[in-house]
Amino acid sequence: MIRLQQRSLYRFLADPFGRSTRALELDGNYIRTTRRGEVVSISLQSLATAPFIRKGMLGTALTISSSEYNDVTLKGAGHRDAHVFSKRVKDAWNRFNLAALEKEAARLDRVLAEVMSLAAPSRYPAACQIAPLLEQARALNESLLSKLNAEVIGRETVARIAPVRKFAGDPRTLRANGIAAFVTAELDRWKDFFDTIETKPLTPEQRLSVVVDEDATLVLAGAGSGKTSVITAKAAYLIKAGIRQPKEVLLLAFAKNAAEEMSKRVEARSGVPIVARTFNAIAYDIIGIVEGSKPALADHATDDMAFTNLIKQILKDLVDRLSDVSMAIIRWFAHFLVEPNSEWDFKTKHDFYTHMEAQDLRTLQGEKVKSYEELQIANWLYENGVEYEYEPVYEHKIPETGRRDYQPDFRLTESGIYIEHFGVRHQKMADGSERLVTAPFVDRDEYLAGMEWKRQVHAEYKTTLIETYSYERQERRLLEGLAEKLAPHVNLKPRPVETIYDRIVELNQVDEFSKLLGTFLRKFKSGGYSLQDCETKSDRMKLGKRARAFLDVFAPVFEEYQKRLEGRIDFEDMILRAAHYAETGRYDSPFRHILVDEFQDISQSRARLVKALKAQHPDVRVFAVGDDWQSIFRFAGSDIHLMRHFGQEFGGSFDGETDVHRSVDLGRTFRSIDQIAFAARTFVLRNPAQIQKLIVPAGTATEPAIRIVTVSKGEDKAKLAEVLAAMSAVVAQVVKPATVLLLGRYRFVEPDLRDLRRRFPRLKISFKTIHASKGLEADHVILLNADSGRTGFPSEIVDDPLLSMVSPEEEAFQNAEERRVMYVAMTRARHTLTILASKARPSSFVTELKKDPVYGIAALPGMELEEHGCGECGGRLLGVRGKDGRIWYRCEHVQHCGNLLPACQSCGAALPRRTDGTAEVQCGCGATYPTCPECEDGWLIERSGSYGRFLGCVRYPTCVGKAKISSGDRSAITKPRRQNRA
Repeated sequence: MIRLQQRSLYRFLADPFGRSTRALELDGNYIRTTRRGEVVSISLQSLATAPFIRKGMLGTALTISSSEYNDVTLKGAGHRDAHVFSKRVKDAWNRFNLAALEKEAARLDRVLAEVMSLAAPSRYPAACQIAPLLEQARALNESLLSKLNAEVIGRETVARIAPVRKFAGDPRTLRANGIAAFVTAELDRWKDFFDTIETKPLTPEQRLSVVVDEDATLVLAGAGSGKTSVITAKAAYLIKAGIRQPKEVLLLAFAKNAAEEMSKRVEARSGVPIVARTFNAIAYDIIGIVEGSKPALADHATDDMAFTNLIKQILKDLVDRLSDVSMAIIRWFAHFLVEPNSEWDFKTKHDFYTHMEAQDLRTLQGEKVKSYEELQIANWLYENGVEYEYEPVYEHKIPETGRRDYQPDFRLTESGIYIEHFGVRHQKMADGSERLVTAPFVDRDEYLAGMEWKRQVHAEYKTTLIETYSYERQERRLLEGLAEKLAPHVNLKPRPVETIYDRIVELNQVDEFSKLLGTFLRKFKSGGYSLQDCETKSDRMKLGKRARAFLDVFAPVFEEYQKRLEGRIDFEDMILRAAHYAETGRYDSPFRHILVDEFQDISQSRARLVKALKAQHPDVRVFAVGDDWQSIFRFAGSDIHLMRHFGQEFGGSFDGETDVHRSVDLGRTFRSIDQIAFAARTFVLRNPAQIQKLIVPAGTATEPAIRIVTVSKGEDKAKLAEVLAAMSAVVAQVVKPATVLLLGRYRFVEPDLRDLRRRFPRLKISFKTIHASKGLEADHVILLNADSGRTGFPSEIVDDPLLSMVSPEEEAFQNAEERRVMYVAMTRARHTLTILASKARPSSFVTELKKDPVYGIAALPGMELEEHGCGECGGRLLGVRGKDGRIWYRCEHVQHCGNLLPACQSCGAALPRRTDGTAEVQCGCGATYPTCPECEDGWLIERSGSYGRFLGCVRYPTCVGKAKISSGDRSAITKPRRQNRA
């Protein structure tokens, strides 16, 4: 034992109260000192460095650095004494570490061997495999290796322990190098296997996805990229390489037929007997193992139509039985079935009209109205038994005013009272006064003048006018105010809720709402949500009164649904119960590799089951194959969030990183040629949330591969036959018949296949909904009814914002899922894609494809009349042929805008348009006309009136623009002038 203590002089001058360390003793493997009356023992093992000496005016200070305590410093020691003590401590420290090194030799050898093996690993160095090694290396480095004195242990020992220390300091680089080395060697080692496992050799990307074996591996398998080949090869590789036993591999699919096909394919191609199972099957098995028997399955669990019909029946029974619930249900259909937006939520007429048409604002009486507020009024009248007409012609003939016949919004048939709803709100001015204002795109002065004119008409003809206003809805008193205003004039006779509900059924509104309820219910259960969760999220997302009205219906529907299970379970219950048993350890999983097909379709509950199985053993791997571009089963509970955040959800941990995973992009498509493959990729990636993927097409197109054919009303069958006839003519020149897949967003668009097959025997024609077409392909694909509307494409129902209450992540991009549905439709085609779309109401997707040249859509000459912008609302003026054979140009927003223009009088086909900087409109044929002084689109033609001939707008009586005929220019005006052409 050796002791070092302060000199008396220092103690007297600098530390008279004895607050600093006064003595240090080296006793065996410990250094002891007394601090504040407490004896402190510092082990040599905890020393980070040799003692540090610093000479000062009042003596020498010696500092001991330790991982166990803060630095201990003795000040005022004799310089020589401090050096002697320091050397003795250093020698003891070195002896201790050399002894410790000898003691840990076996452990060091084991860790060193494993670290060195990373240079050429025999197994993929997954995070779960290497993390324990890193933990051991760092513990060894911290407790021993980092404290060794290089001079004492010698260069040879320093070099020997260096790989362990390097790995402890930079494990990611060594693991990455190990992965690269393994993959290169493994691809070469298994080359023959990859060449022969399928009928065609696997691509480089497919081979890579098989040998990669991270804690979580995501294979991005685009349309036609051979995902089934990958999952087949992966299962066979795991067994043949001796990585797993068949019983340790869980192969999961979503559909029973897909699981059966996969099992057969794995065994046929590799001789490995692995049984693929559906999520439901493995969950059912887990329940049976834990409980000793399997509970009965609900009748509707395997039948989506039966499930929807059950929801419909529950709604009907609730209406019949429970008054409060029945009122909530009727209130939903009458006032919240569609998004409650008004013209105040839009900046342009075109945007407002487009939204209104997509919403299909149909009243309980059955007519379409022009605004949400009119819908509220009409449905209130219907609910309360007040008979009415919508937009009737006013009962009195008004003298010539230049206006259209006056049509008030509503006329109550029994009392003769008229109702006008005015789109005005209050605006507070700087001086504190208020004024009436209109929507952003409405001319305020013109609108207010129209209001006053209507009041004068009713006053003159002594008819009763009731007025309602947009500001009343803003103040939440629209319907209450209407009731008060009508009270003196009508007797309300509220219709029974059963009668109203029967009417709702007649309007086919229950079916789609039942599907929405069913989708919500499945996601609600699988995500483990509560009603309070939904209300909280609704408030946060500002979903408003519509969400509250929906939950008022959903809550009793869900309660009744749970009762009707009567001890049976549905698939959501099944998956969640199995996940719970795995999480709590009541089920002991034998699985070490979990392979999941069609991963983009996974739901929250299924993901929970996978995570529970993965958590049972530290070395379990998840291998997922899917394509987020084809995630189209939200209605069945799928949650794209899980694939987009795959690493966070399923990844392992290594070196402080918690989402360790690997992604492999298969890239190549064996199906679609370049024009289709690239257009589909561009289309789906307009949503920036979709995962970026490379595409290598199956071939190069020699002629336009994507065509859009516009269809006039009533021409659907004829246009389809025209397209098929053209295909049949081409096929007649080759030996092999061509396959043609007709696709529809909904089943109701299916044509008469028997007739089509009879007429076009050279074509193998089939029909599928787009959802049912997943996994299929055809030489030629024809997409039917690509129109706008609530049941159009994109469907306005599928992406209902209400579903965000039971989704962990809202999809902010408009029509996000429907865009993926369109991608699926496009990528069923090998050689050509033809899209049939309404000329008057084309899908927004069709408009996008036509307008953006990046898609390379073929413009077929002579197939359609030219389109022009509507000067009244910003929509499109579409060329249509009237019953008399004449061509007219009509605004696409027929119900709202009504802008209608005749074709040029000279050529009878084209539409004259304004020429910048002139007072004329000019037709493509060369004819010119004077512009109308009142409207954007019209031009003046000669007309006759009570005061003789004059120039009037072609849009009369919608527009009353006019001008006098100059006597010197009479002939030039009565006949359109033609420009001289060189």
